Amino acid sequence: MIIERKEDTSSNFEGTIIDVETIGEFDDRYDDSRHYREIQPVIFGFINRHSLHILCAQGRASIRDLRTRIEKIIDSLERQRPLYAFNSGFERGVLFHTLGRRIEFDGELQEEIHEPKAKVIRDLGIPNYDDPFYDRGLWCMNAWHNGEFDAAMAHNRACLLKERDILLKRGFRKPDELKFVK
Repeated sequence: MIIERKEDTSSNFEGTIIDVETIGEFDDRYDDSRHYREIQPVIFGFINRHSLHILCAQGRASIRDLRTRIEKIIDSLERQRPLYAFNSGFERGVLFHTLGRRIEFDGELQEEIHEPKAKVIRDLGIPNYDDPFYDRGLWCMNAWHNGEFDAAMAHNRACLLKERDILLKRGFRKPDELKFVK
């Protein structure tokens, strides 16, 4: 089963910000897309100028259903460019290995690779937006594993709102190159 949440927003930016919450481990033997091949999305969220959407797999048995929904949503989001992510290399790598196709992002919200989101929101004075994990993705992964889907979705919602504020307050840069290898 997929849990779906949608809320109306009013944001002054063009395009769509995507944020995924995942389970799995990085493959540190690689510095290309294979680094992400063992990682699976369990929550897929996106925000545009009018609304915020979150889809959450309710347990491992629903991950395949989420993948199918993501594929359909990505097709529609491709027409709502530009696409942004806080760490677009992560989203691009995960989506490549999940969907079997490249999704190009137009904007990177990190000023530099490995920039902590918590530091950015503190420096820019962005609120926490009721994030139960205070930008700790590992805590979100653990909550999802424990069936705490509402908390995991609250984290994704907060991430999307924080990333929107980052985009509005300081803009974006061109994403770093990512070599796509199956």
